[in-house]
Amino acid sequence: MLSDVMEDYLKAIYTIQMEQGPPVSTSAIAEYLGKTPPTVTSMLGKLEERGLVEREKYKGSELTEEGQTVALEVLRHHRLLEAYLTEHLDYSWSEVHEEADALEHHISEEFERRVAAALGNPTVDPHGDPIPSADLTPPDSTSAALLSEHAVGDKLVVTRVSDRDPEELEYLSNAGVTPGTTIVVTDVAPFGMVTVRPEGTEKEQSLPESVARRIRVRDVEDEPEPDEEVPPA
Repeated sequence: MLSDVMEDYLKAIYTIQMEQGPPVSTSAIAEYLGKTPPTVTSMLGKLEERGLVEREKYKGSELTEEGQTVALEVLRHHRLLEAYLTEHLDYSWSEVHEEADALEHHISEEFERRVAAALGNPTVDPHGDPIPSADLTPPDSTSAALLSEHAVGDKLVVTRVSDRDPEELEYLSNAGVTPGTTIVVTDVAPFGMVTVRPEGTEKEQSLPESVARRIRVRDVEDEPEPDEEVPPA
């Protein structure tokens, strides 16, 4: 049986792989989890012994098929819990990440099934992140573009935001920059500030580039018709 910490590492490696591609460096894992590189190296050795990761010296680590399956199961629990806490227990989207982190390791498969059914088997969580399917098929890894990559005048639909910083999520919520919102880029400052205007308001919102890099968007022209299925971002 894997410890909660081992599952956290596998989830972190999977998340980084999806964002940056494999292999994943020890320093990237350390930064993501807030651990020291020696601590990460020690844990990676344990995960490798269990056949959950493969490591290549000076390059990094990559999940094995078994490691990926474990990571997907933990992610499914996490994102279903975030959705349930938001929709049924009146949590704000800035509060659910830590709660889901605490609960994701301890729910049964029957509880997971009932939560999914109560939610209508959603495909994304409150932050727009894709929820792995019940058979743990990896979600579509095709990523939407980053807000920070767009230019003045671009009209976009927000698809995903990072769920890791509660204060950032509160700011984005108050600014009206949430999944499903249409925004227009009105200014890109040379020092890295991106200014947008959410649809339906004249108020502009200035976002640091570090925040804009954690917001994924689609061009409005790429939005599917209402009766089309939307693939995960």
